[in-house]
Amino acid sequence: MSKHETLLRHQKIIGKLKINKEATFEEMSDYLKKQSELLEYDLVISQRTFQRDLIEIRSLYNVDIQFDRSRKVYFIEEDENPDLNNRMMEAFDFISAVKMSEDLTQFIYFEKRKPQGTHHFYGLLHAVRNRLVIDLSHQKFEFDEPTKRLVEPYGLKESKGRWYLLAKEVGKEQVKTFGLDRIVDFDITRKHFSPPAAYNANEDFKYCFGVINDSKIKPQDIILSFDTDQGKYIKSFPLHMSQSILIDNEEELRIRLFMLITHDLVMEILSYADSVTVISPKSLIKEVQQRHENAFNQYQKK
Repeated sequence: MSKHETLLRHQKIIGKLKINKEATFEEMSDYLKKQSELLEYDLVISQRTFQRDLIEIRSLYNVDIQFDRSRKVYFIEEDENPDLNNRMMEAFDFISAVKMSEDLTQFIYFEKRKPQGTHHFYGLLHAVRNRLVIDLSHQKFEFDEPTKRLVEPYGLKESKGRWYLLAKEVGKEQVKTFGLDRIVDFDITRKHFSPPAAYNANEDFKYCFGVINDSKIKPQDIILSFDTDQGKYIKSFPLHMSQSILIDNEEELRIRLFMLITHDLVMEILSYADSVTVISPKSLIKEVQQRHENAFNQYQKK
């Protein structure tokens, strides 16, 4: 049995239990037989192999599958880190699908874009975990030449398909974001640092949209009204974890957010054009109106 078949079987076992919540060994065995026929891989296993799979799944994916002896069913213990586990499974789902065919050009159409800098990921993560200062060379869009920064790396954050390094320059207080795709090069020094005990990236960006975090402003209630078509997308893919629905009928989807009003958020609202109306606050209404007027005036000049 190939390593790929083993990993694919792990993915199917986890997927089955995530969907059905629980299953007996017999139910799992029947499911794997059907998947073997569908995918043309040998996923059929014995009880002994299944037990070995559970140990490997716990080690590889941090997914703990338990057995209820009274009901003779297997189930997934509540995830300690569901975001990480789900992302790992999504990545493996994609890799598994890609490996099913040699010629993918007629089936899968990738977005054409520049590399995202993920080749830096492992080295940066090593520095973050071991609290090592990084000598960073970073290319800002507004500068012709890269700038050198000596930084203390706190973590890695994803936003809208891009990855960013959260770091504080040595001798300064503000935590900044550095796009991985704009990191030209970096050296991991041997100098250790101690991050502030109170720093928590999830809390720091709790009320942010994207990676702009302005400590000088406070989060506030934001009410947006979307037309019904756009509203369906907003319900299926919320703008922010604070999103709550105020009105949902045949005329509109009205939501409330509790966030910082930053450039990232304004740009997101503008991207919905006439599908969205800002109800409050007045400052955001004025900002969006001004942006639309500026855009309109640009075309009037031509």
